[in-house]
Amino acid sequence: MKFPPLENSHQLLCTFATVIKNDKYEVVIGLEVHAQLLTKSKLFCGDSAAFGAAPNTHISPITLAHPGTLPKMNKQAIEYAVKLGLALHCEIEQQNYFARKNYFYPDLPKGYQVSQHTTPICKNGTVRIKTGDTERHIRLNRIHMEEDAGKSLHDVDENYTAIDLNRAGVPLLEIVSEPDLRSSEEAFAYVTELRRLVRWLNICDGNMEEGSMRCDANISIRLKGETKLGTRVEVKNLNSIRNVKRAIDVEVNRLIDIVESGEKVIQQTRSYDADNNTTFSLRSKEEADDYRYFADPDLTPFNITHEFLQQVKDALPALPEELEKKYISVFNLPVYDAQVICGDKLLVDFFEATIQHTNHYKAVVNWLMGPVKSYCNDRGIDLSDFPLTPEKISALIKLVDEGKVNFSIASSKIFNALLVDPRKEPLHLATTLNLLQESDTGSVAVWVDEVIAKMPEKVKEYKSGKKGLIGLFVGEVKKLSKGKADMNLVNKLLAEKLN
Repeated sequence: MKFPPLENSHQLLCTFATVIKNDKYEVVIGLEVHAQLLTKSKLFCGDSAAFGAAPNTHISPITLAHPGTLPKMNKQAIEYAVKLGLALHCEIEQQNYFARKNYFYPDLPKGYQVSQHTTPICKNGTVRIKTGDTERHIRLNRIHMEEDAGKSLHDVDENYTAIDLNRAGVPLLEIVSEPDLRSSEEAFAYVTELRRLVRWLNICDGNMEEGSMRCDANISIRLKGETKLGTRVEVKNLNSIRNVKRAIDVEVNRLIDIVESGEKVIQQTRSYDADNNTTFSLRSKEEADDYRYFADPDLTPFNITHEFLQQVKDALPALPEELEKKYISVFNLPVYDAQVICGDKLLVDFFEATIQHTNHYKAVVNWLMGPVKSYCNDRGIDLSDFPLTPEKISALIKLVDEGKVNFSIASSKIFNALLVDPRKEPLHLATTLNLLQESDTGSVAVWVDEVIAKMPEKVKEYKSGKKGLIGLFVGEVKKLSKGKADMNLVNKLLAEKLN
């Protein structure tokens, strides 16, 4: 796995210090990831949960917690929670209820947050991560449902803080790991895997920049060999996977410096400033917060039946780990190719649709990772907006397989012509554009003889032992034939004539 380059000398020094001192200390990390669910409405009312609307337009008396209003449970949110729990091998709690978590926050209209406390809907489970050649399974403590708070905006008015309550009540899953992570690289891999999975299941878009996925990191250090956990600090609201890694590196370095100087680590909640790559204290807390949880009297407990559980299980798509193994063992794809394809559900869907029309699996991967990906990247679009169907890509592969055109012609000229008019057939375009490959031995031999005749000095060099010049002759024949010569036949004839 590759990580972003270091951006400045300060970061370089921090990272260097962490690496050196980690020979003495062990880093212990637990992550809390909040995933905003892709339901159309909020967790306890029919207000829209869509992102990006004008402030305070997706609200109602229920969102605003007016007296006398009553919440109603969103069934799809339960389904999404169960779906993620099953995908992460969790135990599903069938008898559930919601609690009120009491604390004051300016953008929390009720004065309390409705969350699960005693009965998280998913317990235990694991997240598989890979760092380099090492694979580990990070244990989960719980996944529970809760409603999101609104948003305080401090840059709208220089004298006041503005409140946008559109997000208040949007359904969240909080995914809490055990303190099993041992480095920022593992944390990076963990959040990356979680984001891939929630996108794969289509329950969250994973857009950390928009706040639909957020991460809090609990970090401590201890001497290697110790079993007792050190005093932890929590870094809140990390809004990108890259910042999760960077913030942990900075904070680990800070904790090591504190301990090395003989001072005591204070339990704190901190925030991360990505602009100058530092963390700063928000508040200190020596004891755990007392939120005075009690069962919400306005929401009845709900039971997840065996039938409902089975329905969700039956509807689960094949998961990335399962497909990776299949692509490697059954389709004989290289490990790297299988991992790239399985990194994105849209890629998997397109791949699966294309191999319904061709069994040349490696060729499908080459097209998806080459021309198709380049086209989408250049235009900043998703594969869902790609204009060609899997049938068209399989038809292009067939043209190459049958020797009617080479890959270069197919991937540049015919592919581009198809993008202009996706209704056309690749074979028809190859014919009308006079791109069909010339496989007649007599015709190709004329081109080969012409190239050999005009390069006598290079022929002598080749015959004297410079066999690498064969590429030069091949290139000249390709140029002379305007790419139409069958390259396999060209190589064969050149070898015969030059030798």
